[in-house]
Amino acid sequence: MIKNFAKKYKDYVIELRRDFHQHPEPSFQEFRTCKRIQEELLKMDIPFKIVAKTGVIATICGNKSGKTIVLRADMDALQVQECTGVDYSSLNKGVMHACAHDGHTSMLLGAARILKDIQQKIDGTVKLYFQPAEEIAQGALKMIEEEPLENVDGCFGIHLWSDLPIGTVSVEEGPRMASADIFKITINGKGGHGSLPHQTVDSVVVGSALVMNLQAIVSREISPLEAAVVTVGAFSSGTRFNVIANQAILDGTTRAFNPEVRNNFKHILERVLKGTCETYRAKGTLDYVYGTAPCINDSTCSKIATKSVETLLGKQGVIKMEKITGGEDFCYFLEKVPGVLAFVGARNPKKNADYPHHHEKFNIDEDSLEIGTALYAQYAIDFLNTSI
Repeated sequence: MIKNFAKKYKDYVIELRRDFHQHPEPSFQEFRTCKRIQEELLKMDIPFKIVAKTGVIATICGNKSGKTIVLRADMDALQVQECTGVDYSSLNKGVMHACAHDGHTSMLLGAARILKDIQQKIDGTVKLYFQPAEEIAQGALKMIEEEPLENVDGCFGIHLWSDLPIGTVSVEEGPRMASADIFKITINGKGGHGSLPHQTVDSVVVGSALVMNLQAIVSREISPLEAAVVTVGAFSSGTRFNVIANQAILDGTTRAFNPEVRNNFKHILERVLKGTCETYRAKGTLDYVYGTAPCINDSTCSKIATKSVETLLGKQGVIKMEKITGGEDFCYFLEKVPGVLAFVGARNPKKNADYPHHHEKFNIDEDSLEIGTALYAQYAIDFLNTSI
């Protein structure tokens, strides 16, 4: 039944996706997107409220009381100049939907139409969270802060994924996306003339040594059975070829799937920084910012989601996918209530939909929108009808 509804609304969802794609907006600036969502919900006669500045929460109450499920879609875009050449390219210079959030928002609106059509057959409540600011890992926390997940029994999110072929979906249990934390290290040495290094404490040398020492954290302090990353992505120091710099700044990120490993990173970085600086007579400070926690799919909810995918696509539609070291702030929903982050395949080289996320030529096979729309609605019904 839901599969047929999704086919019926396919063109509606594609039209919405292209509209959102043409008008991308950065995190917490999704004002037009927010307005369009409200317009569509008003047409469906679905009540909603505005939270977190540009977020929207809509509620569909079934004919009978029961559990409550949250369906979430993110809606912000990236500061990327689009180079796809499609006729619905971004009209906002330097901003692009390069991570499929336009598709997520459109699919959830499509699912809203389906759920509204079958409202009298729903046992329980479906809450739709249109979330801002995923790309800066702040939107989910802000929405949950203003609209706590009280009396909510589960959650479900979708990410259209360019590494999975069209017609496949990954919903397996356990860690799916990594924690994503950020660090900034400031090294203070003593500047001087490049010809007289013995009179200085060279921050470039100290920073270089620190970059190398940090590499031993994953290879020598963390179990080889655990996946983890320590990356220094930026190293800034110096002004001239013959001036020894008195300061160096290193910016980086850590990633892990195990919360215990994640929580140890800050202390390890502090120790390595202290030891390296003492060796070279420098001083250093660490600014460590906790970004997103790991996304961990609940076992029971994963089983429900697997049945949902099989209902829509058959057993061949379920695919296994290796976990990803990228971060996702849907983790904050998963920390509060059991749920699943599903990866819906959107890759199709024949349609030039084979570029990675955040690439200036990123695009999706729009046939994936029908699958995602149906999956949002199917999982909601299956979850509400399952005792857990």
